[in-house]
Amino acid sequence: MATLVLQVPDESLVSKVKQACKMLMGVASVKVQKPKASPKTLDITKTAGYREALEDVKQGRVYHADSVDDMFKQILG
Repeated sequence: MATLVLQVPDESLVSKVKQACKMLMGVASVKVQKPKASPKTLDITKTAGYREALEDVKQGRVYHADSVDDMFKQILG
């Protein structure tokens, strides 16, 4: 059995296209599949890690380095 996929951008036309497809000789069934909802984008400001980082800044638990070499010296000793 062959499958034909139609994309109808205007949702108001979906029912009419479905009816028209049912009228075609040899069409066994017509199914309507709605598009999947896109995943929500992550708002990093709502995460626990972000809040923890802000708390670190408020408490002064931050370090500054003049260069990458200086940063590694601070980290590795």
